[in-house]
Amino acid sequence: MKKNFLITFGIIFTLILTTIVGFALDLGKSKHAKPSDYKIGVTLNEAVASDKPMLVFFYADWCTYCLKFMPKFAALNSLYSSKYSVVMINVDDDVYNNLVESANLTGFPTLSVIDPKYDFRFLISAGTYAEISKMKVELDRYLKLRKLLDKASESK
Repeated sequence: MKKNFLITFGIIFTLILTTIVGFALDLGKSKHAKPSDYKIGVTLNEAVASDKPMLVFFYADWCTYCLKFMPKFAALNSLYSSKYSVVMINVDDDVYNNLVESANLTGFPTLSVIDPKYDFRFLISAGTYAEISKMKVELDRYLKLRKLLDKASESK
C-alpha cells in the first residue's frame, strides 16, 4: 500500500513539475509567430509622402530568418525612425509587386535604403545583419551622403 502511494505521488509530482516547467518556457517565447505580427514603422504611402529616406525591410511570413531578424529590425526602428521612414514590405502581398520586382531581391530578409528625393536606392549587405553596429555604419554613411546632396542642391 505504501509503495503504491509513493508511486502515485511520484507520478503526480512529475506531472506537476513538467507542467510548471512548460509554462515557464512558454513565458520566455516571443508572442510573434511571423514577421507581420510586428507592427514596426509606417506604411509605404506615408513613407513616400515623407521627406525622409526610407529604410525598407523586405520579408516573407514563411521566412524563419526574417522572424529571427525582427528584434534587430525593431532596434533599428528605435534608433533611426527620426531619420528614416521605416517600412515593412511583405513580398507575398500583391500590393507591392512592382516595388518587389524593381528591388532585385536575392533572398530574405533584405534591407534597402530607398530615397525618392534623389531617385536613389541601395541594398544593405546581408553580411552586416548579424551586428547592429555594422548596419548603423551603412545607415549613417547614407545620411552623410544625403546631407552632401542636400547642400549641393541648395547651392544651385
